[in-house]
Amino acid sequence: MKHFESFLKTKGFSDEQILHAVPKLLAYRDATLEWNNKVNLTAITNPEEFLQKHYVDSLLCADAKELLKARTVLDVGTGGGFPGIPLAIFFPEKKFVLLDSLQKRLKIVREMADVIGLRNIEVVHGRAEDLARMPKYREQFDLCVSRAVANLSTLSELCLPFVKVGGSFVSYKGPNCNAEVSDAQNAIQALGGKLDHVDLPRPEFYVTDHTMIYIYKERKTPYTYPRKAGTPAKEPIN
Repeated sequence: MKHFESFLKTKGFSDEQILHAVPKLLAYRDATLEWNNKVNLTAITNPEEFLQKHYVDSLLCADAKELLKARTVLDVGTGGGFPGIPLAIFFPEKKFVLLDSLQKRLKIVREMADVIGLRNIEVVHGRAEDLARMPKYREQFDLCVSRAVANLSTLSELCLPFVKVGGSFVSYKGPNCNAEVSDAQNAIQALGGKLDHVDLPRPEFYVTDHTMIYIYKERKTPYTYPRKAGTPAKEPIN
């Protein structure tokens, strides 16, 4: 836990913020592991490993200007609530929408969030390809984050349509993603985005292999995107 708190301080959190957040984080972790006996929420069942691979990982962007200035944040493919829940715990003034295609999992995430008193989240069930065409969600978010497993071209098509012009999309990718980022350049541009920067983690503070890809939304996404459900994964823009 001391190592985890040291990491939090590198992200700019005060002792008061850490003192307030850590009990909620631990309660959410314990509830997730308990539920995991019935429903597959995570493959990580060791409590200490959970801190590293879910919480540290989710909070890699916690000191990024893209998050700090955002008021509305969308988490696409949230799964068991990552990175949305840890971010929402530390930023109670922001609104977080957690999107996933599995309703049963979302109900559990909502229930666990209620138990720890987390009031700044909303869970939304559906496919990103469908929801991104709805006026309620299309280009309504300052920031979109995603740890979902898909290539960057596909993720960009699923996520950038949700982002306002002037906002950003942050993708959590693996360590050897240079070729993937290069291959996604045409897709990012077609969707109204521009690669801003790539942030490598500092291994002295945590064990994670995620590289953070920051994409700026410089113009509106053409209404032809996203394509119908399933197509972005089967036929990524190239």
